[in-house]
Amino acid sequence: MLAASAELPSKTTWLIPAAMRDAFTIREAGTDDLASLLELYTHLTINNLPFSVETAEDIFRRFSLYDGSALLLGEVDGELVASCALVVIPNLTRGGTPYALVENVVTHTDHRCRGYGKRILDAASQRAWDQGCYKVMLMTGSKKPATLAFYERAGFRQTKTGFQKRADEGR
Repeated sequence: MLAASAELPSKTTWLIPAAMRDAFTIREAGTDDLASLLELYTHLTINNLPFSVETAEDIFRRFSLYDGSALLLGEVDGELVASCALVVIPNLTRGGTPYALVENVVTHTDHRCRGYGKRILDAASQRAWDQGCYKVMLMTGSKKPATLAFYERAGFRQTKTGFQKRADEGR
């Protein structure tokens, strides 16, 4: 399992077991990572609209207010190659036990199929369990069998039906 390092109190780094070690580390993002993260997001979807680092800093400050939530970064030799966002959501059911939502799962195109995406999802799940969450959810807009199989290999199951309503539809 992933072990936490206490060296960086504001950016936790998870180390991979020795058998899987290839200089891949996972840590929390900070404001100094936002330019690289915005660049990585260009590998997420073709319709991702760019915006300034200043706007990203404001959004990051607001995101940081969600207790237990984090933008997780996966790096190989200091290069950002994977990321996901974990949001821990307080809950008034299940005895007040929170749950988590994972979004914006991305691996740089040049680094796919190396296990980095699964590792970052494992780290996000472990962080959610450490925060007392009873479940971790994610949704994908992809219908590609390879994408769905990836999430299954990462331990996620299609057990619910998801719906969404978008601001730009039907107005």
